[in-house]
Amino acid sequence: MRTALLLTLLGFMAQSAAAQSEERLRSFFEGSSVRVKLEMPGTSEGVDVYPERSQPIDFPRHAGRLKRYGTSIRRGEEVLVTKIRLKKDLIEFQLGGGGYGTFGDDTSPHVSVPVASKSEREKNLERDIPKTTDPVQLRKLREELDALKRARQREDTRNRTEAAQAQQVKEANIRQRRLEGGSRFNLRYDPQVPLAAMTPESVMQALAEYVDFSVKAAPGATQPGAGGDELRKGLTMEEVDAMLGRPDSISRRMEGTLTVSTSTYRIRDRRITAEFVEGVLIRYTITSP
Repeated sequence: MRTALLLTLLGFMAQSAAAQSEERLRSFFEGSSVRVKLEMPGTSEGVDVYPERSQPIDFPRHAGRLKRYGTSIRRGEEVLVTKIRLKKDLIEFQLGGGGYGTFGDDTSPHVSVPVASKSEREKNLERDIPKTTDPVQLRKLREELDALKRARQREDTRNRTEAAQAQQVKEANIRQRRLEGGSRFNLRYDPQVPLAAMTPESVMQALAEYVDFSVKAAPGATQPGAGGDELRKGLTMEEVDAMLGRPDSISRRMEGTLTVSTSTYRIRDRRITAEFVEGVLIRYTITSP
């Protein structure tokens, strides 16, 4: 009885410590910007890092993901930390949306092909022809049946062509979503994440070879915006609006469970396009009209 009670108490304490650690990690990292030191694949599978191994990354596997999914974050690119998740045996360090392929993302390019079904007339002809003995009438019925079959075959051909075209469009959309959906690092431990690894310092140490955290430590590394204002990743939509005024246009889309919003501003002779994830600026471009 005491053993069971002790185990229950220890389990509760471990869960409580994990919850507090996750909250600390989220508070420390989320909304900050980092600079990656290697190419990141456009998938929620991300990059697996095993801090306890002598070779933390399986680079052949990493190369395979880059080849299969494309590169969503390039070496040297500054990107927003959008989410930290602490699970039993891993810490998810999500960047720019966490990578395409999370719950709600359509990753299959398949488009179903509708099959033209037989009309009632075709079915009736197939039923009546074996019973018909008059040669002239039999020829007419067979000619009509052949014409209906050819029409159905033409419809099937059109359906297959349209489905192939739709699949090409869908494949292109998925590729584009992968390039825009960010990526992640998965810090994996066996059999579970030790308490010592659930600190910001440990996470930064585990990722030091692959991530430059000095962007977070030195938020003054900003880029000049329009009209003398300075934009930088990590600002909220309200802060950007305060700098640039009301946007000319706003569009929204869903990336898995995340809301991605794109606002377009016009300041003097410049056009600024800003992209937000859950209301936080992750990238922007400044162009002249």
